[in-house]
Amino acid sequence: MRSKLVVGLLVAVVAVFFVCSVATAQKAGSAKLLCVSKKELKGNETVASCLAKGERFAIVDPYGMVRILTPEEVELTKAFNPKAFETRAFGMNYIQLAPPLPAMPSLTKEAP
Repeated sequence: MRSKLVVGLLVAVVAVFFVCSVATAQKAGSAKLLCVSKKELKGNETVASCLAKGERFAIVDPYGMVRILTPEEVELTKAFNPKAFETRAFGMNYIQLAPPLPAMPSLTKEAP
């Protein structure tokens, strides 16, 4: 009887940890790509067209940490996640309207 109780508690704890990890992963995925040089952008053009004009962008994570992208980082990001630059461009003043960054496509190839 006691072992069944211990197993039940262990399963409950594992389930709680799983739910917490899923919630954290979803929140971590809500980083946004925002224009630093034009703070008034409101989705009128795409991120790629703004980059072509020389605008600078930053990634803002859910905790407010900002990482300004260098030209090298932009090129590498385009190689790994081109969909990130097809989204509408928003400036820092419109962070609440900006969409979250799209997830990176899977790097693993499916077997034929």
